Amino acid sequence: MARQAKNYICQSCGFVASKWSGQCEGCGAWNTFSEELSSATPPRGTQARSTKGQKIPLSHLSANDQDPPRHPTGMAELDRVLGGGLVAGSAILIGGDPGIGKSTLLLQAAAKLAQSGKSVIYISGEEALAQLRLRAARLGLSDAPVLLGSETNTADILKTAEAEGHVDLVVIDSIQTMWSPALDAAPGTVSQIRITGQDLIHFAKKSNTALILVGHVTKEGQIAGPRVLEHMVDTVIYFEGDLGDQFRLLRSVKNRFGPAHEIGVFEMRGSGLEEVTNPSALFLEAHDEGVAGTAVFAGIEGTRPVLVEVQALAAPSSLATPRRAVVGWDQNRLSMILAVLEARCGVSFSGRDVFLNIAGGLKISEPAADLAVAAALLSSLSGKPTPKASVFFGEISLSASVRPVTRTDIRLREAEKLGFQHAYAAISSKKSEADKITSSSIQISAIDSLDSLIRLGHFFEGDYE
Repeated sequence: MARQAKNYICQSCGFVASKWSGQCEGCGAWNTFSEELSSATPPRGTQARSTKGQKIPLSHLSANDQDPPRHPTGMAELDRVLGGGLVAGSAILIGGDPGIGKSTLLLQAAAKLAQSGKSVIYISGEEALAQLRLRAARLGLSDAPVLLGSETNTADILKTAEAEGHVDLVVIDSIQTMWSPALDAAPGTVSQIRITGQDLIHFAKKSNTALILVGHVTKEGQIAGPRVLEHMVDTVIYFEGDLGDQFRLLRSVKNRFGPAHEIGVFEMRGSGLEEVTNPSALFLEAHDEGVAGTAVFAGIEGTRPVLVEVQALAAPSSLATPRRAVVGWDQNRLSMILAVLEARCGVSFSGRDVFLNIAGGLKISEPAADLAVAAALLSSLSGKPTPKASVFFGEISLSASVRPVTRTDIRLREAEKLGFQHAYAAISSKKSEADKITSSSIQISAIDSLDSLIRLGHFFEGDYE
């Protein structure tokens, strides 16, 4: 009997080695190798067989296909992130920190979908059925016709789903606990995640069933393990938020059936997750216009305009190397803006600790926030508050010029709806963009460089050195 070949696979990056090593050559991580069967070795009980292959049908790009059917979940914020609802036959991966509310969100969505007449199966590999029923009772969902199961063997799960006939939604909580009897490896390893994910996704495509997989995340907030599973699924969603805060953000980073980087906002309460229909009002709820170091940024998350407060503090430091702390934004971008202010505008932050925070727990990656960050920093340094009822948006270049950003009209409409009267932004020279913003009643101050922002006498006054 031939011996089965074994490889050592890094559980952090997926690097494959023929022998064990303390440090991975691929990512440099220590003690991450796990001994697994080679992917070239056929599973036990099967024999490798060759085939000549078959011809597959080909079609033209001009084929008139219908849009895939969608199942609205009954939760508007979740449907927004998904692009309009669950697509039949799609595979969705959702990740988030432990205790953030992933299971609560999915149980609520499964219950609403089942109450609308759809067939739903919820499989948990981490909780017993009694625990699921207790959560459902706390959420007031005990009467929902959701079929529950507690199992980790994917062969048994697939057999059960096939025996139920057509199923509209299958929820797997979580993929790291699943294992396949065809592979001799521990649950959660790269090989098990790959083969169990393939089996579940193949079932979803074949049976036209929507599939939701829950994934664990690392301490950096990324879905655990190599991104092999993220490439296999159609949609990747992160559930974000501070465990000490009641607000939760649902963000899509990949979506084959809708816009990526869309967000949904929820509030965690004793009765479960409740949708927040106006997140801008939520993020600006405690905004204090009379305090120096704050500026309101008019941003875009996916297709939704969001207004959020940027808070900055430049405090004198006794350290040889002043601190630079950022929450909710890119620290490298903050360093760039500080360097531009000093090199191009003569505004020095040396000898000062700089702290930057995006209020409400929102994480911003849009370059359009540069101008709001610069305004908050200058306001904190000068001790003068930014103008009342004003918003800021614009991208700052290394030459200190401010570049116009897209969808200016949408940003202005959202600011106008919330009572803002003034906007500081770079205006595009394109006639099409200028025509879109003429209907806005907000007064716009065109900012083409950081110098022009500083030169506004009513804006910032004082010695910056």
